[in-house]
Amino acid sequence: MLEYLFSNKNVEKILMYLNLHSKANATELSRSFNSPLDPIQKTLRKLEEGGLLVSFLEGRTRVFQWNPRYPFLGEIQALAKKTYSFLPKLLQESIYQPKKRKRPRKTGKTL
Repeated sequence: MLEYLFSNKNVEKILMYLNLHSKANATELSRSFNSPLDPIQKTLRKLEEGGLLVSFLEGRTRVFQWNPRYPFLGEIQALAKKTYSFLPKLLQESIYQPKKRKRPRKTGKTL
């Protein structure tokens, strides 16, 4: 829906994902969207250069999140939230919701 506004479908996906999860890394996004890593990384860099996102390192992984100082942050988050509400439920669950464990937890392992 927003890809025509931003001229990039990855921007729309990233904004909606961050609206739900508040932070993400490029590999996580790439796996979630089933798309190549390079375009996701370029889009994240572009959004960071524009000031909408900020990044930091968690170990060796670069994590991106909203920039709280961005002047139009509230409006963009509201737009992403509204766009997400118009997606079909199946698409919402398959792409944007956290994935369930694929295998059971080891017996006796503490939570």
